[in-house]
Amino acid sequence: MKFPFILFALLPLFFSACSQDQAASIAREDLFTLDIGRLEDQLALYSLEGDRGITAVNIAMRDGLFYISDGKGQKIVQYTSYGDFIFMIFNEETNPTPLSLRTNIEDSAAATRWAFSWPLREPGHLAVDSRKHIYVEDRLPDDRYSVDAESRALLDSTVLHFDQDGRFVEYLGQEGIGGSPFPRITGIYTSIWDEIVVVCRIPSGWNIYWFDSTGMLLYLLPLKNSAVPVPPDWPKVSSSMDAIMPAPDSRTLYFKVDYYRDTFDESTNTRSGNESDSSIIWSMDVENGSYTDRIEVPFLEYTFNENGRKVSARVLYSMLGAIRGGRIFLNFPLESGYSILILNAGSAADAAAAEGGQRQGTIRVDRDELQLNTFDLSADGILSALLVSNYEAKLVWWRTDKILGAIAP
Repeated sequence: MKFPFILFALLPLFFSACSQDQAASIAREDLFTLDIGRLEDQLALYSLEGDRGITAVNIAMRDGLFYISDGKGQKIVQYTSYGDFIFMIFNEETNPTPLSLRTNIEDSAAATRWAFSWPLREPGHLAVDSRKHIYVEDRLPDDRYSVDAESRALLDSTVLHFDQDGRFVEYLGQEGIGGSPFPRITGIYTSIWDEIVVVCRIPSGWNIYWFDSTGMLLYLLPLKNSAVPVPPDWPKVSSSMDAIMPAPDSRTLYFKVDYYRDTFDESTNTRSGNESDSSIIWSMDVENGSYTDRIEVPFLEYTFNENGRKVSARVLYSMLGAIRGGRIFLNFPLESGYSILILNAGSAADAAAAEGGQRQGTIRVDRDELQLNTFDLSADGILSALLVSNYEAKLVWWRTDKILGAIAP
């Protein structure tokens, strides 16, 4: 997930269940830095200057290893948390031959740093399973695009599967291995059983594809715009889907839906707009498609300066990800930082009532690191990020997993 934000100080690692003005900071660990460029150990983020536009870059962290998909550079790279460059999958038509990595490695050959070529076009969202196998979104050539007659969705994406060394294994489509192209992919996830989840956006709603570790399609869950859940006893509200994400340790989907109500001009009794009413995370059992639980997300209430005066605001968090034990991470950018909220969605009633059922804190970065921020949340709760300035990209993390035990499972 990508979020530009303004964040600064580094404080000791802990959370405080308190108001935003008193929320504690989570200490950041800087891991390593990458230069911007076209060489094998650089990221092709040329678009960060002038009129070249923001380019696609995504990260995944697994067991201390970082995987980066460089959409403009048409490559995927792997690093250790110490910054050691391990391997690269690259498009040899658009990348120079690697100087520091061995190429054309045989299966029986021993190598510590290597590279494999594959005609990547625009690698995007990616996920890594427990075997260190990589699943990455890629764009198809224009002549292979098609349109689904029923949903009117453009089918232009595939999911490439590479093994732990970066060798191509197969590609996944809607039906599984070798299947038809996906519509627009908004996320790829893996579970603790190495199941793969692909979330897609279509004009009429969303399609969620759930595969087993061999690539066989287990479940297809369509969710139409008109079927976005609303509590039955609520007054008339409009709904907006914020995010759809799976649990890493169960066949559960989390839907975060934001609700808005109309506002009226009292003098004319005419509709003047709308305002936030509430936000709910719904839990769905993937195996039968039923909603099993819901938890209301509290507003973030904070103050900021506007034209020399203090202004209070109530805003909605965005869902960042889910980790083991039904814990949900949410976030919102602030003037002085980025607010993080962790909720326990394991039981809505218990989470709302139990002391310590939620934790709030902030993460901070320097002002010059705001060109592009891409986050990854591990199943154990380690929050990692790629923070990009005009000149370099930093890999950092926040070890929130060390304090998650304070939240009752």
